[in-house]
Amino acid sequence: MSTKILTAALNGLEAAIVTVEADAGGGDFGQIAIVGLPDTAVSEAKERVRSALRNCGRPFPQRKITVNLAPADLKKHGPAYDLPIAVSILALKNKLPADPALSLFVGELSLSGEVRPVNGLLSMAMAAEQAGLKNLFVPTANIREAKLSKKLTVFPVRTLKQLIDHLQNKILIPAASEFPDQRVKFQNLTDLADINGQEKAKRALEIAAAGGHNLLFFGPPGAGKTLLAKALPGILPPLSRTEKLEITKIYSAAGKLKNNFSLAFARPFRAPHHNASGTALIGGGTWPHPGEISLAHRGVLFLDEFPEFSRTALENLRQPLEEGLINISRAAACLKFPAKFMLIAAMNPCPCGYFGDQTKNCHCTPKQIANYRRRLSGPIIDRIDLHVAVPQINWQESNWQKPNESSNQVKKRIESARRRQQNRFRRHPFLTNADMTGGAIKAFCPLTTESNRLLSTAAEKLALSARSYFRILKLARTIADLNQAENISADHIAEALQYRPKL
Repeated sequence: MSTKILTAALNGLEAAIVTVEADAGGGDFGQIAIVGLPDTAVSEAKERVRSALRNCGRPFPQRKITVNLAPADLKKHGPAYDLPIAVSILALKNKLPADPALSLFVGELSLSGEVRPVNGLLSMAMAAEQAGLKNLFVPTANIREAKLSKKLTVFPVRTLKQLIDHLQNKILIPAASEFPDQRVKFQNLTDLADINGQEKAKRALEIAAAGGHNLLFFGPPGAGKTLLAKALPGILPPLSRTEKLEITKIYSAAGKLKNNFSLAFARPFRAPHHNASGTALIGGGTWPHPGEISLAHRGVLFLDEFPEFSRTALENLRQPLEEGLINISRAAACLKFPAKFMLIAAMNPCPCGYFGDQTKNCHCTPKQIANYRRRLSGPIIDRIDLHVAVPQINWQESNWQKPNESSNQVKKRIESARRRQQNRFRRHPFLTNADMTGGAIKAFCPLTTESNRLLSTAAEKLALSARSYFRILKLARTIADLNQAENISADHIAEALQYRPKL
């Protein structure tokens, strides 16, 4: 006799339906074998399941039990298979009259039979929904996450005994009701009204937010580079529901969701330390997991002390900056994670930080300065659209008592520019001007005679690469959108050229 119970395997950010098959044979009384490419955590499930069954008053069958996780060519990892394995073993003894054919079971078991939360539950729930299943049995701590799927009946399970009573129609588990969305923010944001001076840097921040462009601030310590970067999430447009689900799936798979966490409402702001390893930044591990660039998906990745990051880590940014995703290949698996973020980098102009400063002397030699700047390769610099100097503020000359424009005021202009882009790209796979490729740039970046002449002259005198030429065009398109202009004028090109690399 054999039984079949459904569960799901997390593979990157996507989940696949897995069938847990249990069969009782002769000999080796009380033994259990798990096959189907399980990792160590899955193989250890047999001991957790055995203890959980015993502590729930359900003795383990005195026969050899073989559990197969199908399909066998899909690697299984993590403890989420404990609960479905236990249910499949109980079904062997005809202890579960309820039909589980349209149900999916997920959860880790403690030795006492408690059901513990698992990572990646949202992806599993969406896979169950797509497979046409009706019921979802999940750990109580994962209930809000599971309810993001609107078509499934979700049952919160606290213990294995509670689930057994439900399946035997003794004491039914009430289906989870709808939860009000919790507007959870990732962290406090800086308002532009709190930043005095730095009008050029604020303008660059507005352009970057309007078009989804990458930005580099350089200047002495204490000039306000970090404060400006922290203001960016507050002026970005609200997340769409699709973007909210994407972010929540990533944080769920990475184990970053707290108990009772609901749908993400704020754009993430990630600021890893410059000592972070390449794996922490890009993602990876024995079984690949999302890194900082994926945790910043649809939000902001802030890299302070930009040249201090390892050369390998910085060069690994090339693919995500161009494609919005990262491919990670390991012996265990080859996975793909989304990584569509806005990069905000900040750096000093030299090792001591005061090269070109009007108030303090620089103590670096020309060789030290050259070596410091050489840490950033040409291809990385070329992928950053706006390069902006952030000098020290002269408080005696600045009118610091004058009220500053708030983030909400700037955000209105940005949302207006984004709406123009949405209308422009409604039949194209782009969200922002920064996403445009060659053909779209030609179609959506019309130049006047004067602006074409100015850009051609600049390309010749500055020896612009093809990538730089097109990035200037995309930047000018965003500036024109902020000005509600259909065509790109010479003024728009001139402003875009001001943000060329200066280091």
